[in-house]
Amino acid sequence: MTSAARWSLAGLVLVIAAIVAIWPRDEDPPADPVPGEVSADLDAARAAAALEPCPAADPPPALGSMSEVEVQCLADGSPVDLAAALAARPLLVNVWATWCAPCREELPLLAEYAAEPGAVPVVGLAVQSKAVDALELLDALDVRLPAVLDERGAAAKALRLPPGLPASYVVDEDGEVRLVENPRLFRSVAEIRQAVEQR
Repeated sequence: MTSAARWSLAGLVLVIAAIVAIWPRDEDPPADPVPGEVSADLDAARAAAALEPCPAADPPPALGSMSEVEVQCLADGSPVDLAAALAARPLLVNVWATWCAPCREELPLLAEYAAEPGAVPVVGLAVQSKAVDALELLDALDVRLPAVLDERGAAAKALRLPPGLPASYVVDEDGEVRLVENPRLFRSVAEIRQAVEQR
């Protein structure tokens, strides 16, 4: 590179630096939304999704690491004590996220299973997702299951969520929580039924 080319390049870098330095900026970055803040978009998404209510909370039992874990009910935004919601009843908990393609295939199967006579209740647990996005996905899939949102990641930590989603857990009458490992992804209602019956 010639000396003239070097000086030209250095001059260009200085001009760009000067432009960046004087370019107008906003005084403050936009504030993040307040957790749990109700917005028109969220209200509209809740109305469109028309989810079933979250499980009624019984007095919280001792469910080990899930004690004192709070999640948000997607149907109405209310706080839900996870241990109380899972207490003393057979239940299937499905962990999913809006960005998870296999979850989109599995959620309608879970809704179909939950509608069968004698099915145990199914609760969706959305992770790593925004409330409005989760509601819009459930509405698009026509899935009306009760669903909660793990905004802070506490439920995922308490469940020792394995890598990869979706993940499903069977809760038995004694409150014991078991990860369904085979299969990790349900491909039929029959597979869901079998996993629940093995609890």
